[in-house]
Amino acid sequence: MAWIRTTAPNDAEGLLAKHYKAASDRAGVVAGIVQLHSNDVPTLRASMALYGATTTAKNSPLSAKTRELIATIVSRTNDCFY
Repeated sequence: MAWIRTTAPNDAEGLLAKHYKAASDRAGVVAGIVQLHSNDVPTLRASMALYGATTTAKNSPLSAKTRELIATIVSRTNDCFY
């Protein structure tokens, strides 16, 4: 498994710190998958936009329950604890 140096939430500055705060406000913690993107803030921004569009968008044709079920099944299939 690859090891990638990331920026811890307490060490984040500038735009990265803002993204970390938004992540913490959403989930109560800055998840490892968010920290993984800390070396490239534009990629972090794109990843969070995709996450929002597929999971929390208000105008989604799928209900929140359906999206959560899909996320759960995908995570379980991938042996991902997120």
